[in-house]
Amino acid sequence: MFIQTESTPNPATLKFLPGQSVLGAGTADFPSPEGAETSPLATRIFAVDGVTGVFFGADFVTVTKADNIEWDHIKPAILGAIMEHFQSGQPVMADNATAASGHADHDGPDNEIVGQIKELLDTRVRPAVAQDGGDITFHGFDHGVVYLHMQGACAGCPSSTLTLKMGIENLLRHYIPEVTEVQPVAV
Repeated sequence: MFIQTESTPNPATLKFLPGQSVLGAGTADFPSPEGAETSPLATRIFAVDGVTGVFFGADFVTVTKADNIEWDHIKPAILGAIMEHFQSGQPVMADNATAASGHADHDGPDNEIVGQIKELLDTRVRPAVAQDGGDITFHGFDHGVVYLHMQGACAGCPSSTLTLKMGIENLLRHYIPEVTEVQPVAV
């Protein structure tokens, strides 16, 4: 098994490509070791000293490290953990755990606008941020403000504010006049 790695815009995060499906569909975000018990793979990666976050996409694993740790010291152990997991035959997620589809539900008078927002996010934004090892999902819409949740490499990325304001906000405002602003949320 050969696992490729790619840098991301977030220097604390590295993208690992095992050359096979990780989740297939949806995403799974583990911003801390608590909650990782729903994934044998995330548990294995968190066992590596210095790992502070794990994120799964369709065909990649994004790992975030502590600021005081160098990639040269931690990367071989992470590669080993990923390789051991896939060679073990264990599932990525426990039997009762499922990957998240992403967007929060929205009920209310703005359903048509929210549908347009989600469509633009799914077709224009999410594929681009997945290339960088992350995901951005809809969290809410209130009085013209779109609330988005950033995961994986996008969470804590130095360029995330620029991505939100200059990229996503401009895109949404261009296609949906009712959108006035985009704000990040922490879940």
